[in-house]
Amino acid sequence: MCDQDHFEEDLKKYSRRDIGLLLSAGIGAAMILPRSANAAEIAENEVEIKTPEGVCDAYFVTPKSGAHAAVLVWPDIFGLRPAFRTMAKRLAESGYCVLVVNPFYRTKKASAAIDASSAAIADFFPLAKTLNAKTHTDDATAFVQWLDAQPQVDKNKKIGTIGYCMGGPIVMRTAAAVPDRVGAAGTFHGGGLATKDEESPHLLIPKMKAQFLVAIAENDDKRDPESKKTLKEAFEQAKLTAEIEVYPAGHGWCPPDTKVYNQEQSEKAWARMLVLFGKALA
Repeated sequence: MCDQDHFEEDLKKYSRRDIGLLLSAGIGAAMILPRSANAAEIAENEVEIKTPEGVCDAYFVTPKSGAHAAVLVWPDIFGLRPAFRTMAKRLAESGYCVLVVNPFYRTKKASAAIDASSAAIADFFPLAKTLNAKTHTDDATAFVQWLDAQPQVDKNKKIGTIGYCMGGPIVMRTAAAVPDRVGAAGTFHGGGLATKDEESPHLLIPKMKAQFLVAIAENDDKRDPESKKTLKEAFEQAKLTAEIEVYPAGHGWCPPDTKVYNQEQSEKAWARMLVLFGKALA
């Protein structure tokens, strides 16, 4: 998981200097990520969503025509930023209505200038600590309700949700909070999915109905090798389909602006996500 104690240690092992040089030279995430085949024309909107605890600033991108399955995206600890807008556009081009939220809206608005390749991670840990199981569940419910009110969203299709790093536990709580709507869920280098805590996300699996993709970072697995076994057993007991795999990449390998971005493994995870959505959100 995103662990301040091990951050620098992991950076030395998994840092992708070639990607960092591209980003520092001004070649953004949009240039790094390949464009979707047969990409749909898209429409982008900055939106505000009322919740029981305030107003969340978010990014909503959809195909320009028709109604489509929705996907709710929970960013990593660096929050809503250009890299996640780029990822959302790519997913929308594949035919989905995509909402990326600012998980820290209670504390501050998202910044358009954040770049994970240069941001100081220590600045974000206090923000992450403002969230908990209740805020996760409350927000999940509010955001799914908002999606279902949008004309671009096909409400006859299940909703997908994906999360990165700290977004992993929120994905699981989303699937449990609105089980009749969430049909597919993916976590990418998600931290704290199965813990000894009484509010561990894996304990909610019996409440879920979604199919899962759990993509685990190599270094996360080395520090907590029992987690994947616990998850596998919990999904099996609940009779839910779950693809659980350890990827040969470091924590944070998926977003294209991180220092450990691994294009090959990120593309593999993206492809597996699209396969899941094709089955569960059709």
